[in-house]
Amino acid sequence: MSGRLILVRDGERSEQELGTTTTGLDLFGDDRAVVAMRVGGQTVDLATELADGDEVEPVLVGSEEGLSILRHSAAHVTAQAVQALFAEARLGIGPPITDGYYYDIDIPTPFTPDDLQAIGKEMTKIVKERQRFVRREVSDAEAAEELAGEPHKLELIQLKGSASDDDGSSVEVGAGGLTIYDNVRRDGSVAWKDLCRGPHVPHTGYLGNGWAVTRSSAAYWRGDQANAQLQRVYGTAWPSKEELRAYQTRLEEAAKRDHRKLGRDLDLFSFPDEIGSGLAVFHPKGGILRREMEDYSRRRHAEAGYEFVNTPHVTKGELFEISGHLGFYADGMFPPMHLDEERHPDGSIRRQGQDYYLKPMNCPMHCLIFRSRGRSYRELPLRMFEFGSVYRYEMSGVVHGLTRVRGMTQDDAHIYCTEEQMQGELISLLQFVLNLLADYGLEDFYLELSTRDPEKSIGTDEEWERATQALRNAAEASGLELVLDPGGAAFYAPKISVQARDAIGRSWQLSTIQVDLMLPERFGLEVTGSDGTRQRPVMIHRALFGSIERFLGVLVEHYAGAFPPWLAPVQVVAIPVAAEFDGYLGEIADRLRAQGIRVELDTSDDRFPKKIRNAQKEKVPYMLIAGGDDRDAGAVSFRYRDGTQKNQVPVDDAVAEIVDAVRQRVQV
Repeated sequence: MSGRLILVRDGERSEQELGTTTTGLDLFGDDRAVVAMRVGGQTVDLATELADGDEVEPVLVGSEEGLSILRHSAAHVTAQAVQALFAEARLGIGPPITDGYYYDIDIPTPFTPDDLQAIGKEMTKIVKERQRFVRREVSDAEAAEELAGEPHKLELIQLKGSASDDDGSSVEVGAGGLTIYDNVRRDGSVAWKDLCRGPHVPHTGYLGNGWAVTRSSAAYWRGDQANAQLQRVYGTAWPSKEELRAYQTRLEEAAKRDHRKLGRDLDLFSFPDEIGSGLAVFHPKGGILRREMEDYSRRRHAEAGYEFVNTPHVTKGELFEISGHLGFYADGMFPPMHLDEERHPDGSIRRQGQDYYLKPMNCPMHCLIFRSRGRSYRELPLRMFEFGSVYRYEMSGVVHGLTRVRGMTQDDAHIYCTEEQMQGELISLLQFVLNLLADYGLEDFYLELSTRDPEKSIGTDEEWERATQALRNAAEASGLELVLDPGGAAFYAPKISVQARDAIGRSWQLSTIQVDLMLPERFGLEVTGSDGTRQRPVMIHRALFGSIERFLGVLVEHYAGAFPPWLAPVQVVAIPVAAEFDGYLGEIADRLRAQGIRVELDTSDDRFPKKIRNAQKEKVPYMLIAGGDDRDAGAVSFRYRDGTQKNQVPVDDAVAEIVDAVRQRVQV
C-alpha cells in the first residue's frame, strides 16, 4: 500500500510519502524525544502501521502524556525485574502517577532495601537489552489462558468495561478488546509479558539512565482494605539523567521542608493518637500562626464588604438531602448519629429519631440564612463569610499531615448576586483572592477550570454552560494561564481552582471559586426584583485558603518554617551577653511588646553561643543582642536569621525597623 499522510509537528503540517508499510518508527527513527504518536486523535505505539490519509502527531517524552508513557514502560520493566528475581511474585497493577509510577506485587514477604537494590540492577540489564514492547490483541479466553498463573490479572479480565482510573485498573483493561505487551529480545524470544492497554515506548532502551527505584510499601489490591495486601514498588522515570537528578534534589529539598517534621521541630501542631487520624491540635506557637492568618483575613474581608456568619458543626440529614450531598457526596461524610428517638416503657417508639451528620460543607447552612427572610435585589450582592469547621471522612491511607485532614476550618464565603452582577463579581472576586494570597508571600499562580461530569451532576446542560462560561471569562480576564480539568467539577457547579507554585516549584491547589445555579433552586432562594417579580439569585462559592490547616501546611513548606516577621510565632529573641544585661534588654523587649511585637527574653542558663543557636534553630527573624558597649551606647546588636549582623544600632532605630517590617508585612 502507498499513499500520503499528514505530519503535524510544532503546529506545522506537512505531507509525507507513505511506503508499502510505514510506521511511526519510519517517520521518527530512533529519536528518543518521540515516544508515541497520535493518529486520528488516538495515542498509539510508534510501531503501529499507518494508512493513507492518516494525520500523525508525535508525542514528545517531555510532555505530560509522554512522561506517563515513559513511566508506565518503566513500571513494566520493574515488574519484569521482580519476577526475574522472585519466582513466587504475582502481578497486580502498575500505573504511572505524578512524578513516577508504582507496581503492586503479590509476594509473601515485604521488600527490603537490599531487594530494591537488586531490582534496580536487574532493571539495568533489561534496559541495556533494548527489549521491544510488542502489542498483541487477544480474546478474553486467550488472555485468561496465557495469564492463568496470574490471579489478579484474571480478575482484571473479568472487569473489562468497568475498570477505573481511581484504582489504576484502567491501564490494564478498558472498554474495548484486551491487549498483551510482550517484551521481546533482539533474537525474537519473549522475555516477559503483561496485560496492558498501552501505549509504550518502542523498546526498554528508551528509559536510558533517567530512572530509579525509590521505595516500597504495603498496599491493598485495587485500593480496598478488604482485599489482599500486596507490596508496592515505587519508582520514577525522566527523559534524562540530569532531569532525574534535578527531581531527586527537589525531593531532598522537599524533605527538609516537610511540614510534619517542621511542625514538630517548631512546636506548632501535632496529631495525638488519642484524638484520631487526620485531626490536628495546634500548640501555642501554631495558634499564633492561625490567629495571624485569620485576623488578617477577617480584616480584608470586612474591608471588602463581607458579612460574618456562624453555623453549627452538626445538622439533620434532611439538609444534605435537599442540597444533594447525601446523593453525591455521602462517601466523603462521616457516618450519621441517630439521635432524638424516644420510646415508651414497653420499648415501642413514641418519637422517631433523626440522623445527624457532621457537616462536610457550610454552603447549605448559608442558604438557610439567606432564606430566613424576604430579600430584595437591592441587598445584592450579599457576601457571607465564615471560618467554618467541616469534617470529611478521608481514608486513612490518604490522610497526610495538615494537607489532607478529616477536620478542617474553611474560610468559606458565599456570594449571592443577580445574573447581571455575576460576571463583574467573579472578576473582582478572583482578583481579591490573588491579592490576598500574594500578601502571604505566594506570587506564582495559574488557574484550573473544572467542568461537568455528566454522570455525577445535577442541572441542565444550558445551566452548566452559563456557569462555566462565566468562570472562563473571569479566568481569562485575570491574564493567568488556564488549564482545563474535564469532568472535575462538583456535582452542583463548575469550579476555578487557584494553583500556587511554592518556593521550590511545587504546585498546590488553594482557593476555589464555583458558580452555582443549582442550590438556589433546590433551596427555593428568591429575591424581589426591581419589577416586583420573584427572581432566583446566583450563588458563588469561594474558599480562599481552601482550609486553614492545609494553607498553614503549605506556608510551612513554602518558607521552610522561616516565616516572614509578621507571621512568625516569635518575632524577636532578646539575648543578653551575660545576666547583668537582662534588665537592659528587658526594657527594650517591653517597648516592642507595647508595639504589638511578639518578643522573648532569653534568661536561661544556657551559654551565650547556645542561645544564638537556639534562636536560629527556631527560625526567629530577629535577635537583639546586648553587652556592655551596647548598653553604654544606648544601642543593641542586630542579628538576622541569615546570620548577618549589625552592631551598635540605636535602640529607637532597632525598634522602628522591627515594627515597620511587621506592619508592612516584609517578606524576609
